[in-house]
Amino acid sequence: MSNPIEDRLTAMGLALPDAAAPAANYVPFVMQGNTLYVSGQISSGPDGLIKGKLGEDMSVEDGARAARTCGLSLLAQVKAACGGDLSRLKRVVKLTGFVNSTGDFVDQPKVINGCSDFLVELLGDAGRHSRSAVSAASLPLGVAVEIEGIFEIS
Repeated sequence: MSNPIEDRLTAMGLALPDAAAPAANYVPFVMQGNTLYVSGQISSGPDGLIKGKLGEDMSVEDGARAARTCGLSLLAQVKAACGGDLSRLKRVVKLTGFVNSTGDFVDQPKVINGCSDFLVELLGDAGRHSRSAVSAASLPLGVAVEIEGIFEIS
């Protein structure tokens, strides 16, 4: 049985990665009623971790591409939390994005737009969400971006 969200991903030339196991003493997600809280997902692609510091050795465009990978990882966790049925995703409620950046870097929202734009492109109005985009002096393993999410699930 096909899933409209996964069909759209395929049409976009994308596939979900495997849901990452936690790297420390936490769980990847918590379901409370119809609300799913997904732990921060770090920027990672087919070639491994996407590392860098915005404002130093990484462009805003590269940061936005890194944020997009966080969106894919968030959806992988949503799928895992829903027992493999991504059609249970009703809407993206909130994202909190952390950008590994220099003290004078001010384009955190443009970086996190990589994830936000991807989710809206994929999900339409259900992808529109509230959001925070903040700077961090460093992120785990030197990654460029980490994003956590809150989702409504049926």
